Amino acid sequence: MDLFLNLASWGASDLLLRKMQNLLMVLDFCQALRDGNKLAQMEEAPLFPGESIKVIAKDVMYICPFMGAVSGTLTVTDFRMYIKSVERDPPFVVDVPLGVISRVEKIGVQSHGDNSCGIEIVCKDMRNLRLAYKQEEQNRLEIFENLVTRAFPVSNGLSLFAFSYKEKFAVNGWKVYDPIVEYKRQGLPNESWKISKINSTYELCDTYPAILVVPTSVKDDDLSKVAAFRAKGRVPVLSWIHPESQATITRCSQPSVGPNDKRCKEDEKYLQTIMDANAQSHKLIIFDARQNSVAKGGGYESESAYPNAELVFLEIHNIHVMRESLRKLKEIVYPTIDETRWLSNVDSTHWLEYIRMLLAGAVRIADKIESGKTSVVVHCSDGWDRTAQLTALAMLMLDSYYRTIKGFEVLIEKEWISFGHRFAMRVGHGDDDHADADRSPIFLQFIDCVWQMTKQFPAAFEFNELFLITILDHLYSCLFGTFLCNCEKERLKEEVSTKTVSLWSYINSQLDEFTNPFYVNYENHVLYPVASLNHLELWVNYYVRWNPRMRPQVPIHQNLKELLAIRTELQKKVEDLQREAATRSISSSSDRGSSPSHSATPVHTSV
Repeated sequence: MDLFLNLASWGASDLLLRKMQNLLMVLDFCQALRDGNKLAQMEEAPLFPGESIKVIAKDVMYICPFMGAVSGTLTVTDFRMYIKSVERDPPFVVDVPLGVISRVEKIGVQSHGDNSCGIEIVCKDMRNLRLAYKQEEQNRLEIFENLVTRAFPVSNGLSLFAFSYKEKFAVNGWKVYDPIVEYKRQGLPNESWKISKINSTYELCDTYPAILVVPTSVKDDDLSKVAAFRAKGRVPVLSWIHPESQATITRCSQPSVGPNDKRCKEDEKYLQTIMDANAQSHKLIIFDARQNSVAKGGGYESESAYPNAELVFLEIHNIHVMRESLRKLKEIVYPTIDETRWLSNVDSTHWLEYIRMLLAGAVRIADKIESGKTSVVVHCSDGWDRTAQLTALAMLMLDSYYRTIKGFEVLIEKEWISFGHRFAMRVGHGDDDHADADRSPIFLQFIDCVWQMTKQFPAAFEFNELFLITILDHLYSCLFGTFLCNCEKERLKEEVSTKTVSLWSYINSQLDEFTNPFYVNYENHVLYPVASLNHLELWVNYYVRWNPRMRPQVPIHQNLKELLAIRTELQKKVEDLQREAATRSISSSSDRGSSPSHSATPVHTSV
């Protein structure tokens, strides 16, 4: 305006003044447009390669249980639900992978006006979300329908997002596990055990891997008869062998004894062969994960049919009990926490008690192998839930290799993925049937047990807490193909390893993020965690992480990352000093010529 007054005082024409005004209006408009674009860019969701936006809605209200209502822009893609409010500084963001969603329901939101409606979103990772928006919004149906369609693609005839994800990583995680390489690491095959390809076409057992380790002397015909006697054809096969005693962990399903106590001589002979493969012991311990009363109603190995075997029941509850326990746990941790009854509320869920029972069972298995030098057989009903929990935990206790990052990835690939834990069924990937009785937090319990071990042995594991949380996050996310499908046969049919990205590609491309700075390689050292409630605690950083009042102000993994950098720097200084000392020693020896030689004592460090 001052410019116009000056121009007028200088005798500028009206035409020139009007042109100048128009020019400034255009400049103001362009600036506003740029600011608007900048604002729009700030509100846009970040997209992965292969991810596409399906719907965008303005002025959607996120009803935060801790901060109150937050207004922002909602973006639904084929992978995530993304809410961002730029009204706050820093911007407020809610970023939820659609695979995490268990249920989507329409609700009324009376507190936001008569013509408001809302959506309640129940998640599998211990949180719920509520959204509100105006009913007259043209795309209100589009919001709900896109959320439902994209959160449950399998139920709507669509593919999971993992098959669209196109990120490239420096490491190929699909090459982490090679069964032949892993069995060779264990010293197999040997005189007593052979690597068999009888299941190469999945005809012996369609939920087992193609490559199995079985006793050398067993014939394929007999193995087929054993498969017919064991539930789902899941014959006893080797999971792990002790490098010295040759005591083994074998896994299977329950025998199909039936109400008439049916017997199978091939199965009885087969278990005898497993026992005979271990010259250190004349007994075989069969750990039945189930409760005694339940197993007696199904199938179990009787002493009369298996005279050299001792049957031990571990009294672990079934998938339905575990699902209910997690439901109760979620109720007490989100959205509010009753501080006055916190301990009693946690106790009432029985979650830690079930974690204790799993750890106690695995300790008994590991102790029989290590101290008793006795081979063990582990099974539950079908051999893909409690069996996987127990064998994997026992192997983690016995074998320090599995306590490294790569070794733990191999353990999951081997004992869980290749041996047919029903991930798709237990997690419900892309399925809208939230009440499905087959869903259960079996793998979550295993990871919780591992976390409990890292708390008791903080220097024994190469990986940190973020590593475990990342695994659980992507158990649900459907971003990677690692946990998709129910068995190896299904994954081969869906071409998972060629059409999706492995979670291990992501993790192994940034190992510093997931490395424990306190790690010491206790090679050949067996860990026996204390399986007592006095030594167990609720994993707050996972189960209660969505509550800002329980969240640490500085992320723990950030502190660990800084410590790791300090350790690396100190190690480099130590190595420099060692080289300098060695150089001085050589120089000193040369100066003395013919005098008796001696070398400097090497510098040792446990940093």
